[in-house]
Amino acid sequence: MSGSMATTKPSTVYFFGTCIIDLVYPQAGLSAVNLLEREGIRVVFPQGQSCCGQPAYNCGYPDEARAVARHQVELFHQPWPVVVPSGSCAGMMAKHYPSLFKGDPFLPRVENFSSRVIELTQFLVNVLDLKLEDKGEPVKVTWHSSCHSMREMGVGDEPKELLRRLSNVELQELKRERECCGFGGTFSVRHPEISAAMAEDKVADIRATGAKTVLSGDCGCLMNIGTRMEADAKEARGEVIDGKHIAEFLWERTNG
Repeated sequence: MSGSMATTKPSTVYFFGTCIIDLVYPQAGLSAVNLLEREGIRVVFPQGQSCCGQPAYNCGYPDEARAVARHQVELFHQPWPVVVPSGSCAGMMAKHYPSLFKGDPFLPRVENFSSRVIELTQFLVNVLDLKLEDKGEPVKVTWHSSCHSMREMGVGDEPKELLRRLSNVELQELKRERECCGFGGTFSVRHPEISAAMAEDKVADIRATGAKTVLSGDCGCLMNIGTRMEADAKEARGEVIDGKHIAEFLWERTNG
């Protein structure tokens, strides 16, 4: 599905929650499920799901990554779309799983799974053509695109299109939107000084928009950006601008 995007609304989808949403931003996952269910879609959340395997893969442990990947493939075995509220995790499962199993008899099952993976905003726009009635007060926001969502999953204007469907939301675009925020998963741990400098540039760009909220489709980016903002605030170098996953923002603006 990531390669030949389905356009027919399914009756059932899988939902892959991601580690960071599970542990740090649960409301983002719940909001995404609420949005899907409100459209009449049955959402299946396999309780045994775990990490997508990207940390092990990026650190040079293919055997460990392969074991994690096999578990997900076996768990999400029904022929339903796998909706992922993260371009990073979606990119790992859609683009890198097949290479992990090259020459393995398990490859056909992996390819079937990978073909069904779709990033959340792509699904909301390209499959559901989600209609939104804005019930919130006027607000100015900006949008941060994650590297993997753009460069691996091919997410383009879909998130902004959703925001433009909210009548009381003014979108102020970043001047350096295509630049990385410095998170990069294990990159921020292995190269903290470089990561911090990149995050500082991103935060400065966000502040320059005058937005009250920065939105993203990847919670890892939000965590990195938010941490930099909190550090700046402690040093009296600017206020903390609210960071939120787009699913949570959409649900808040349209529910009730």
